[in-house]
Amino acid sequence: MKLYYMPAACSLSPHIVANELGLEVDFIKVDHNDHTTQQGKNFHKVNPHGYIPALELADGTILREGPVIVQYLADLKPQAGLVPLNGSFERYRLQEMLSFLSTEVHKGFIPLLYAQQAGDYINTARPKLEKRFSWLNDHLAERPFLMGQNFSVADAYLFALTGWGQAPWLKSYYNAPIHFDGLQHLQGWYLRVKARDAVVKSLLEEGLDLN
Repeated sequence: MKLYYMPAACSLSPHIVANELGLEVDFIKVDHNDHTTQQGKNFHKVNPHGYIPALELADGTILREGPVIVQYLADLKPQAGLVPLNGSFERYRLQEMLSFLSTEVHKGFIPLLYAQQAGDYINTARPKLEKRFSWLNDHLAERPFLMGQNFSVADAYLFALTGWGQAPWLKSYYNAPIHFDGLQHLQGWYLRVKARDAVVKSLLEEGLDLN
């Protein structure tokens, strides 16, 4: 399998999941500016939409969209427990959380990442995103990870997104003007996830500073 990624982007999520599972995956870096791979391939031939992540299977099949990719990877090793079993109510709860992260947090960051283009809309987008993180903070007050006692693919996704506003080492890639002061449960969760071996390995593989 090949995972196409850009450093510090949302593709960090499946990168972490692959390392949590110990899967044999080739990580293919895509240039943020010209959308070519490190081998000089036009990434639009992999994903016509031009964005990452994309997962290429051995038979050439391409999976796009991060929330789908992380579930596919986790289902390869269900015994690892990164996703509940298909068909269970817990699996629907996970998909509910992934949808929330995708539509309310991930998309909510876009105006902040492109503040110049967003203009005055950023004054509407930032408070809305802050409310979403406040809800996540309250949610984490009762559990160590998003779905309960155990780390899941949802935590990998949120870690990638939270880093855009939390981690100083990401500011060379993304500089989203949002802060997490006072969100103690979210901050504690972030440090727990950051300390995981698979997360450290993924950050190093993407060339990101761990400080």
